[in-house]
Amino acid sequence: MQIAKGLIIAGVILIIIGLIYYFFQDKLGWLGRLPGDFSYKKDNFSFFAPITTMLILSILLSVIINLIRRFL
Repeated sequence: MQIAKGLIIAGVILIIIGLIYYFFQDKLGWLGRLPGDFSYKKDNFSFFAPITTMLILSILLSVIINLIRRFL
């Protein structure tokens, strides 16, 4: 039962994040263009590694998940 509850909560969080990004995409233009995000383009090859963006998102998600776990 705990796994199902966790998956439902994770799904709801992902839907909310997706809706926020969809409606506020213009205001979140900096996301993916932070210092530390690596981008390489040459001829027909491109590589993008959003290291800083992923670190920030990881910290935010960790805080949110810990707050949810604490209050449930």
